[in-house]
This record gives sequence, C-alpha cells and structure tokens, in this order.
Amino acid sequence: MNTKYENAIALFDKANSDDPNKEIWNGTTYPKELLYAQRMTEKLDLFEPNASYALKLAVRCQHICRWQIPRDSYEMNRKGYLTWRSDLSVFHAKTASEILKTVGFDEEFINSVTFLLKKKQLKKNKDTQILEDVICLVFLDYYFETFSGKYSEEKLIDILKKTWAKMSEKGHDEAMKINFSKNSIQLIQKALA
Repeated sequence: MNTKYENAIALFDKANSDDPNKEIWNGTTYPKELLYAQRMTEKLDLFEPNASYALKLAVRCQHICRWQIPRDSYEMNRKGYLTWRSDLSVFHAKTASEILKTVGFDEEFINSVTFLLKKKQLKKNKDTQILEDVICLVFLDYYFETFSGKYSEEKLIDILKKTWAKMSEKGHDEAMKINFSKNSIQLIQKALA
C-alpha cells in the first residue's frame, strides 16, 4: 500500500505542477494547485494524523488540475457557480480515478476515494466530514485574508456562516487556533453572533 500511495501522490503532484497559475509563498513561487494540495496534506496530518489512505489521497487530489475548468467559463451567478462546482467534482473524481488505476489500486479503493471527492454524506460519513473540515481550515488559514479584500463585509459574513455550518465541532475548535488578523476576527465574531 505504501508504494502505491507514494506513487499516487507523486502523480497527483506531477499533474498539479502543470498549473499555469502561480502563488508566491515564503519567497518561493509554486504552481497554485500544487501548493494547495501540499497545504491540504499538512492540515490533514495535524487535524487527523491517523487518517485512512483513501482520505489522505482524496485530500491531496481535491483540486487536481482545477485550472482546466475555469470559473469564468460559466455564468457569473449562483446557478453558474453551482454548476461549475458540480462539474469540478466529477472532473476531479475522474482525473483521480485514472491516476489511481495507473498505480494499481483496485476499483473498490478507487470508489472510496471518489466517494470522498464528491463529498457524499457530509455530516454523516466521518471521512467526508474530515475532508470538509480540512478544506475549510485551509481556506480560513491560507486564503481568507486575501479573499476578504475582494468582497463586502455582508458577503464575507455570509461566506463565513456557510463555511462554519459545513464544519464539525472539532473543525470549529481547530479554526479558532488560526492566527487571524484583527479584521478577520471581527468578521468571524459577527458571523457567529
């Protein structure tokens, strides 16, 4: 299992290394989705150190090759956003499945990874919930500050409420350990009031 797992991670990272979008972190430039995948794994390792292989792989490929289906290729409204998210879910599951087959995982294992990638049974399935918690924690820890500069306070409070609602109590506890700016703390307090 270890060899197949390591080979899958290497192929996920190779695919995400092709991301033309870049992000600078600590003075180093990374392909955006590669950096996101690494952050997801780091957060999972802290949040749930004994995660299953299926969950570890789902976390690593959650945004695999995401740039290939850009948001602006859909209508810029709620319906367009939801359609984009749905199409991405199918695309990520298909892309991950192909890689997992390549390294020798069986259909049952692949189905367990794609089940998680499609976020089935959120709030009911433990691993699906952990994946969602990790997604929310990575967003809050690494992306919320930049994200908050683009939207009104009202919109940000709504986004925080929706993010919080997807998370478990354990996720909430972990989120409160993040070193937020004063402005973000005020927004979070308003969202949770």
